[in-house]
Amino acid sequence: MMLPKIFLPVLITMCFITPLHAREQIKIVGSSTVYTFAQAVTKSFSEKTGYPLPDIISTGSGAGLQIFCQGTGDEHPDITNASRRIKRSEYDLCLANGVKNIIELKIGYDGIVVANSTKAQDLKLSIKDLYLALAKEVPDPDGQQLLILNPYTHWQQINSTLPDEKIEILGPPPTSGTRDAFSELALEQGCQQYPWIKAIKKRDKKRFQKICRTVRNDGYFIEAGERDDLIVKNLEFAPQATGIFGYNFLARDLDNLQGATIDGITPEVKTIASGDYPLSRALYLYIKKDRIGEVPGLEKYLQEFTSETAWGPNGYLADLGLVVMPDKERRDYRQIIEQRKSSDLN
Repeated sequence: MMLPKIFLPVLITMCFITPLHAREQIKIVGSSTVYTFAQAVTKSFSEKTGYPLPDIISTGSGAGLQIFCQGTGDEHPDITNASRRIKRSEYDLCLANGVKNIIELKIGYDGIVVANSTKAQDLKLSIKDLYLALAKEVPDPDGQQLLILNPYTHWQQINSTLPDEKIEILGPPPTSGTRDAFSELALEQGCQQYPWIKAIKKRDKKRFQKICRTVRNDGYFIEAGERDDLIVKNLEFAPQATGIFGYNFLARDLDNLQGATIDGITPEVKTIASGDYPLSRALYLYIKKDRIGEVPGLEKYLQEFTSETAWGPNGYLADLGLVVMPDKERRDYRQIIEQRKSSDLN
């Protein structure tokens, strides 16, 4: 039914005088490891302030940074979570797309764990064992200085002290920050146990990284998705398998999961915070500084994240498994938020 003509001028006037509002919901993407902590902060932030719950999506660190760096408008995220530091190539992508004022906020520490079900035998692994279990190509076991396709199918073939169980490892895909950090901290370090491979690094870094970081694709390593919680869930149904994920997921399920010792060090808060645990890493938020003040509640969200009730020693993030930074480090990073200091990422 057509409206009477008398109403048309009124409607047209309303269209012209209605103000255009900027997006009112904070948009966040990124790491599945950091997702757990960010989700807890979004809930507390919304309850305390009355602002809408931020829209937060777990994409993985690499994918999150790619999305984050596409631009600065309302259609792009304001924050990306990362379980590793931003790469130079990602920073250059940001700059190319006009994302120039970025705040880097370290929020705490995490350990990458290699864990299995408490129903299975616990694993006492070395960095070298991890490399030999996961690399696509490994040194010839006959001692020749050449690489062969990974022949190992059982843990005991790698190390006689390990169980005679089939290697079945569930882990994250290449877009994950956990995968990036694991490749650097475990695979590269294990690879360098062989002096002749270590020597390649000085001559040809790209070749060295290809040798050390390329994961086998013959079925013994299974890409189980970006979400650590799904890897944990799969371990319940496959107690013979081993999973690679963030420490906070282990800390919350110690009745069902056990973390392997790596080079004799058990993954726990103390060893991760000290850096003694070989697979320790830092966790980050990357924030578009120019969006603070434009997106309602963004500054208060960051204030909540950096509050002692959240990331302090007795905060709710520690209860979720975040390894808390020392007092001075927390003060320094809180000051970065208070002063809105863009980071020097060059």
